[in-house]
Amino acid sequence: MPNLILLSVLAAFPAMSIDMYLPAIPLLQETWGEPFSVVNRSLVVFIASFSVWLLIHGPLSDRFGRRRVLIAGILLFIFGSGLCAASRSIGVLLAARAIQGAGAASAAALSLALSKDLYEGAAREKILAYIGVIMAFVPMCAPTLGGVILKFASWQWIFAAQAGLALVGLYGVFRLKEPLTQFTRGGALAMAGRYLNVFRNVRFSVLSAAFALMVLPHFGFIGGATDIFINGFGMSGQMFGIYFGVNAFGLMVGSFACTRLAGTLSSMQILCFSLVAIFGAGLLMLSLGGTSPLTVTIPMVCITFSVGFSRPIANSMILDEVTSDVGAASGVITFEMFFVGAMSMEIISMEWAHKTVVLGVLALAGAFFPLATLALMRLADRGRAA
Repeated sequence: MPNLILLSVLAAFPAMSIDMYLPAIPLLQETWGEPFSVVNRSLVVFIASFSVWLLIHGPLSDRFGRRRVLIAGILLFIFGSGLCAASRSIGVLLAARAIQGAGAASAAALSLALSKDLYEGAAREKILAYIGVIMAFVPMCAPTLGGVILKFASWQWIFAAQAGLALVGLYGVFRLKEPLTQFTRGGALAMAGRYLNVFRNVRFSVLSAAFALMVLPHFGFIGGATDIFINGFGMSGQMFGIYFGVNAFGLMVGSFACTRLAGTLSSMQILCFSLVAIFGAGLLMLSLGGTSPLTVTIPMVCITFSVGFSRPIANSMILDEVTSDVGAASGVITFEMFFVGAMSMEIISMEWAHKTVVLGVLALAGAFFPLATLALMRLADRGRAA
């Protein structure tokens, strides 16, 4: 399997696990008699478990190799998917989603580490952008696929389909030649020490934390979309899949634009343009008020385009700050992004009178803090140069 395809499959695990399941949430509300906030917690639990395990898989892969950790993680994901399909209550489903998230974390964290192992500089920026295009294709199609499965079969088949897709990634990992030639040593304390080494890098720590906040509106939309469109606007699962797919299409177009313009525009130009666009889309979201599907979709497409356009550049910029402990650093980057995502999903799950107003505020916050960080770092660099 070509490296680009394998990296794309691995990076798509989170979107595949989250977005394909979205159309089933209202059905599970009705089936188990639970409110939206409780059933939606199955997304939050997945993201929370996923985020914690990102920090474990990264240094494990530095110690034992990318290939071994990926095989174990994907097998755990398949096992968790089977438990999800067998769930008969929300409590069991939450536990199964935690297991599923633990397995998916290996694929997401190590896809980023492998990009550092296999590519350098501008080539890595482009490969991350191409992966972003393919990754965006998954959330564009996944809710529609989940809606089709619900139309012809039970919700359990959604998790069966996720397990089947994970087998494709497992095949690719079996064919992968281990890219590491030097491995770290020591046990749990030594692996924890790797994170101390990573966090001592101040520029890495500040940049990774600031750009993690950029995904606040993106994950807020994922967590609140079913309530906004299906419960709020009365859409069918299939029509919801179309609207959600349009939003994901913005992510794909943004990533594709990054593959074309990376190298033509500077990294700083791409990042600043994207962050200003997210801020403007947040203001638009607040002014339109979310009174119809289009008034939600238009600003969200602007946001997801900007995230897709800038995220590969941001990841590459952050990775350039590290020269060792790449697995741990990759785990930190992905952990922070999905930890912010879990917080955003929990926030949007609350009983807000107008969830679109919350999305607008999340967009403003997600743009302001990275912009402020870039400005402060440029001032610090100029001060040192002077």
